[in-house]
Amino acid sequence: MSAENDTTVFTFKPVGYVRCDARYTQETPRQGVFSRRTAVIELQKGSNFEAALQDLDGVSHIWIIWVFDRVKNWKPLIQPPTSDRKIGVFATRSPFRPNNIGLSSVRILSIDLHTPDGPVIEVEGADLMDGTPIFDIKPYLPFTDSHPDALGGFAQEQNTAIEPLAVHFSDTLVSVFSAERLLALRGILSADPRPHYHADEQRVYAFEFAGREVKFRVADGEVEAWVE
Repeated sequence: MSAENDTTVFTFKPVGYVRCDARYTQETPRQGVFSRRTAVIELQKGSNFEAALQDLDGVSHIWIIWVFDRVKNWKPLIQPPTSDRKIGVFATRSPFRPNNIGLSSVRILSIDLHTPDGPVIEVEGADLMDGTPIFDIKPYLPFTDSHPDALGGFAQEQNTAIEPLAVHFSDTLVSVFSAERLLALRGILSADPRPHYHADEQRVYAFEFAGREVKFRVADGEVEAWVE
């Protein structure tokens, strides 16, 4: 059957869901590596996933396959926030995909097989929102998954693998967020969440984070952030 006439439909059932404090898209980093945000993957009870997790304690990092469940439409061309031009969606990690499947690499912090909610995996470096459905979990294998000579396409062209920006929080901001949320917020801001084509150092940006509006300005390679 040719691809243009293929009407095959596949149905997937989530093996679990993500639990974390990120409820807005702006609260998630562009890539999980930019943040030490933690999350919990709650696997479905009664599915024998306790056995499926056997031997995972010998693995430090995992791939999680999930779905952008809050994205409804796809776009063939995307202008990533780190680019000054539109890019084909297959050359980006945009959520606006023909099949809205996500892939993230995270570090395992702990595994608990026996909780009231079922087996759970606590991870670090999550770039997902609370309630995200998880389809599968696979081990990250450094001898096959790491490619030091790989090319990064537009991201490499735009030199997006830059040093993190220094972030300065106002006293008020520090007082309203927990240490864990401050760490997550620092990771998001240090990667400069502004669109690539915005360079006005006087402009104030804002986004929702943990129920508060965080405002920030970027000047001289540093981020100043506050809440009112």
